[in-house]
Amino acid sequence: MPSRVPAVAFVGGGPRTAGVLERLAANRPSLFDGPLDIHVIEPHQPGSGRIWRYDQDPGLLLNSTAADVTMFTDASVACDGPTVDGPGLSTWAAGVLDGTIRDIPALEPHLLDQLRSLTPASFPSRQLQSKYLEWFFRRAVSSLGPDVTVTVHQDTATAVERLSDDGSHHLRLASGAEVIADVVVYALGHTDSLLDPESARLSDFAATHGGFHAPPSYTTDVDYSAVEAGQDVIVSGMGLAFVDLLVLLFQGRGGRFEERPDGDLDYVPSGAEPRVWAGSRRGVPYHSKISSELRGEPVARPRYFTAEAVQALLAEHQELDFRTQLWPLIAKDAGYAYYRELFTGYPSRVLGTWESFETHFDAAPWYSSAREELVAVSVPDPALRLDLEKLDHPLSGCAFADHDAVQRSVAAYIQNDLNLRTSSDHSETLALFTALLFVYMDLGRLVPQERLNARSQQAIHGWWHGFFSFVDSGPPSHRLREMLALHRAGLLKFLGPGMWVRADETLGRFVAGSFQSPVVVDASAYIEARLPSASVERSANPALLHLHDAGWGTEQRLLTSAGAHSTGKLLVSGNHEVLSPVGIPQKGLFAVGPWTSGWGAGAFARPNTNAAPFRENDALARRILSTVAAVPALQPN
Repeated sequence: MPSRVPAVAFVGGGPRTAGVLERLAANRPSLFDGPLDIHVIEPHQPGSGRIWRYDQDPGLLLNSTAADVTMFTDASVACDGPTVDGPGLSTWAAGVLDGTIRDIPALEPHLLDQLRSLTPASFPSRQLQSKYLEWFFRRAVSSLGPDVTVTVHQDTATAVERLSDDGSHHLRLASGAEVIADVVVYALGHTDSLLDPESARLSDFAATHGGFHAPPSYTTDVDYSAVEAGQDVIVSGMGLAFVDLLVLLFQGRGGRFEERPDGDLDYVPSGAEPRVWAGSRRGVPYHSKISSELRGEPVARPRYFTAEAVQALLAEHQELDFRTQLWPLIAKDAGYAYYRELFTGYPSRVLGTWESFETHFDAAPWYSSAREELVAVSVPDPALRLDLEKLDHPLSGCAFADHDAVQRSVAAYIQNDLNLRTSSDHSETLALFTALLFVYMDLGRLVPQERLNARSQQAIHGWWHGFFSFVDSGPPSHRLREMLALHRAGLLKFLGPGMWVRADETLGRFVAGSFQSPVVVDASAYIEARLPSASVERSANPALLHLHDAGWGTEQRLLTSAGAHSTGKLLVSGNHEVLSPVGIPQKGLFAVGPWTSGWGAGAFARPNTNAAPFRENDALARRILSTVAAVPALQPN
């Protein structure tokens, strides 16, 4: 009688699962050469999943250029398994056009048009990205070899139960089907949460008073048809979800943009648009993506936030503090790259030589009068001096006298951001971008999460991720130009920083304003333009909720001076093992993604950056293979 074939089940079949499958194929020859059954449980198309599915508005774009997207673990990735290079999105698109890349279903005419016009600097549509991700998934499956069977269940996992006889797991699916697996990997990507009490209260208020409320959600999944033409809409949040919302409410309703002779845009309305009043904590949108090229001498890797520096801190301290010990090194790396580009690319804007500046900069801590004095003497124009706190909160301390002052200030900020980030004359912004990206990719590799104090884990998953996203993960520049066009057309108004919103029972409407201005508006519609906060306890995903309710997994809780604080994320080990409420690894259960307590890197990345998600995928794949290699070869009953 043949032995039982070990089985692995993936709950979720988006790009993260595809990446792990590719790593399983690369590592199998050295770790497990036996037959293997793999089950992928995904209600949408495998490879793209829910977030990157084809069924989205064709106007929605990536916030990365085609040249900056790959799913392949290239030679830059520091991992234990063999690297396997392959085409990023830009090269893939060219290969589809010239026929060198096959196994592509017939594409619709508008996607073929995109392929023909695509350049490495283009921002592709999410529909086009879905085709790349689905192709990568098929390629990863085929590379697993003939003795690996991959079964895709276009279904939803609702529960995972452990079988007592052999330690395997029983997965229940919404259709009534069942899957048996020795290893279960939760790879769900961004998941929704049930409404928190405040959002539920706001939704009830809107329903009671005949209004509209959209709680935090993935923007393209919300039905905005109840928002009427000409209606005032309050929007909180000005990040990427806000950018998508504008696409859906304006171009998605038939409006269009026309370029003027001076390069600005005019918005031509369809008549179906609402009027949006937008604000946020910062009061401004994310920074534009950068289109300039470096003029000076590039910085290859971080100079201060290094493995050696972190190891020295770990040897001296039992716990590390992000703000006092790690952030000053990160900030100094950002400043080093920024000023190196100024000195070597624009010598007329500085005084002295780079060699002299570098020597003094090396010796001065970032938060020191010596560093401030060095910059003041060396960079005569205060506007060119890097102030990271001002960068983070550009309108902090501003008191706006009236509505017009708010509009002028925010519009001027957006225009200045465009000038800095799209001009070939300010490539120091690109140097800053690259330095922060290097650190973001290295943080999880260099710093053991368990050696951070609770306050630091909160800071990294909260402030640091938000700051990096604000500076480095913004929209294409033309989206900011479109915002200005909508503003000039009177269809987008700004509320300013420090935004607040309340439900006014007397008016029966939502009221919003800013702590820094006297502007107050009321509207019957309110949209919270952001993804929901992580919450395992309130997860809208049945498998994740069952994992918690069954006691297999728990939310990460941090003990701070203010008491216990839950991050809402699923607690996992450094090896992505699901941990029980008392911290015991659950054998055969793994989880990866932004809703876990791991570093939460995205599913794809820039080529040649030693990308964190690819390192994680490789480590997880090797752990899975080691686990299935130890599965007893049971005889069937």
